[in-house]
Amino acid sequence: MGETRIEKIKRLMKQPERIRNIGVVAHIDHGKTTFSDNLLAGAGMISEQLAGQQLALDFHEDEQARGITIDAANVSMVHNLDGEDYLINLIDTPGHVDFSGDVTRAMRAVDGAIVVVCAVEGVMPQTETVLRQSLKERVKPVLFINKVDRLIKELKLTPEAMQERFVKIINHVNKLIKDIAEPEFVDDWIVKVNNGSVAFGSAFHNWALSLPYMQKHGLSFKHVIEAYQNDTYKELAKKAPLHRIVLDMVIRHHPDPVKAQKYRIPRIWHGDLDSSIGKALINCDPNGEIAFVCTKIVVDKHAGEVAAGRLFSGTVHQGDEVHQILGKRQVRVQQVSIYNGPKREPVDSVPAGNIIGLVGLKDVFSGETVSSNPDMEPFEEIKHIFEPVITKAIEAKKPSDLPKLVEVLKQVNKEDPTLTVEINEETGEHLISGMGELHLEVIENRIRTNKGIDVKTSSPIVVYRETVTKESPVQEGKSPNKHNKFYIKVVPLEESVYQAIRKGKISERRVKKKDLELINQLKEAGLDPEEAKRVKEIFGGNLFIDMTRGIVHIGEVIDMTLDAFEDVMKNGPMVKEPCTKCKVILTDVKLHEDAIHRGPSQVIPAVRDGIKAAIMTGGPVLLEPLQLLQFDAPAEYMGELSKLVQNRRGQLLDMEQKGEMVSVKAKMPVAEMFGLSSDLRSATNGRGTQYLIDQMFERVPGNLQEEVVKQLRERKGLNNPSE
Repeated sequence: MGETRIEKIKRLMKQPERIRNIGVVAHIDHGKTTFSDNLLAGAGMISEQLAGQQLALDFHEDEQARGITIDAANVSMVHNLDGEDYLINLIDTPGHVDFSGDVTRAMRAVDGAIVVVCAVEGVMPQTETVLRQSLKERVKPVLFINKVDRLIKELKLTPEAMQERFVKIINHVNKLIKDIAEPEFVDDWIVKVNNGSVAFGSAFHNWALSLPYMQKHGLSFKHVIEAYQNDTYKELAKKAPLHRIVLDMVIRHHPDPVKAQKYRIPRIWHGDLDSSIGKALINCDPNGEIAFVCTKIVVDKHAGEVAAGRLFSGTVHQGDEVHQILGKRQVRVQQVSIYNGPKREPVDSVPAGNIIGLVGLKDVFSGETVSSNPDMEPFEEIKHIFEPVITKAIEAKKPSDLPKLVEVLKQVNKEDPTLTVEINEETGEHLISGMGELHLEVIENRIRTNKGIDVKTSSPIVVYRETVTKESPVQEGKSPNKHNKFYIKVVPLEESVYQAIRKGKISERRVKKKDLELINQLKEAGLDPEEAKRVKEIFGGNLFIDMTRGIVHIGEVIDMTLDAFEDVMKNGPMVKEPCTKCKVILTDVKLHEDAIHRGPSQVIPAVRDGIKAAIMTGGPVLLEPLQLLQFDAPAEYMGELSKLVQNRRGQLLDMEQKGEMVSVKAKMPVAEMFGLSSDLRSATNGRGTQYLIDQMFERVPGNLQEEVVKQLRERKGLNNPSE
């Protein structure tokens, strides 16, 4: 009797050179989930008739109702190429920008990405965002151009015109790869038709073509056009099944975990690469110490919390004692499982290089590092491209539901870490912050339907940032016992350094030991060489620099000092909003000789007061979030679009007409964007669409500065500025 599929998966799990960990990424509505359905059908996991309609990986009710993917879903399948079996671990990710956090986290777990682009729409803003997310994690892309059937049936293009359009899309994707990827990867990673790293097809009609396959089987685009003209396109799915062409491309062009970890680990882990765990990570060693990164939490009604993620080193067995590095706790792995669509299959053990689910990790969160070595340096924090910019207060309609709501909010925050949840047990005020109105609306609906709590929410509030505009005088922070003094000044951070941090070229972290790579990155970004050597922490787009000399006990208080720095950067002195673009410089310290007099209760308040006073004397201002948006609509609505932008304090940046459509790029303050989607619908009779391209924080206009500060202070019940 032949092997069952699960037996094959178990056999291949132990052969890392036969594993491919991949993600599917694309702009919203470019057909990713339909595409993933086809891959599953090819692997015999869902019926071929249902592929494209079943949406097997959109298994949440709200995803099927809205017709969009909200969560990334994991699945493992077996594919045979030239008589050899390969294990493919696939993650289908969301395309809507409000859920882009899921894409970022999925990219940590995979080594290759299939970028799906619609042949009609071409490369869109979100295509660029997902490419940026994958290249930042050193994930290698291949390209699939989808919806080719629409070029033939709707646009009635000739083979030459189709080719022209494909070349344009391929060139656009390659230009992005050249701009975003690190120089040493560009030549190998740009996609080429000739070598088969580009495929074309229709996920809806289950067929695909790549040049190597066309040459081998004597097929061409003329055959495709004829098939549509003669209505025999169903035969294409038999001649050139999508799953075969795409999975062949994945196996040939995506690296196995052993190859990928050699160049990915130095990018995502900043520990000592020559240590035993460093070597195990680089070599994807199944006999090394366990190193697992959780990229997603799924709540299973039977098993509780399942931490899904990538095992980079070691072998995890059921019953193993492991350490949650950031959570600082030891736990026992109750169950190890591998994926099969929404189902999990429990197994006894899994070696390095696989995407797995673990049960038994208490209070685990996305981005947590789990290891058998309690002193392992954690993986770099998973940095999301966009930050939460909208907040709502949320409360239970029935007071009796309040304890349940607190639990549910904690759980929702684990499932979606791009959401920021602030729970104030004393005042009973709970705040949720997200990427946009849709993001928060989906979360509210999930709390109502999946968790059964009736909630009401406030109108949305914008998240601001605090910063300084000039160098402050040196301020003294005194400890409560008056025995310790910290001298601190705050200077605006150089824009070039801030941008390098924002784009992920410089990663945010505490600097434990001399890090030459970081020092060089900071110098390249334009930081003073002396300051670059003395950076102790990068946090929230701010730097903490220790410029003191010869302080005997500084090593004992530096961690407490950084805790206080983080605290002020999360709650600024003006209106308790996060700080950004600040360089906090410690110039001098006077410490008590006796360790008992310089504990946390003395050091933290002293540093906090010093930083707050320095910010308040450094020309403090508020920054507001702005979003760079693209609006697409028929050309006759051009006037309506520009009116829409200008009425909301927006700035028109670019207007381009493509045939009968017009594309408008504008910069809009988030504070003026509530209800924008419904206004856009009415201004364009429902024919306009909007996409987020980028997000930034800029100074609130001078005439509004005072008014906004006053409103925020009143809302938060703050009396004087340094409270």
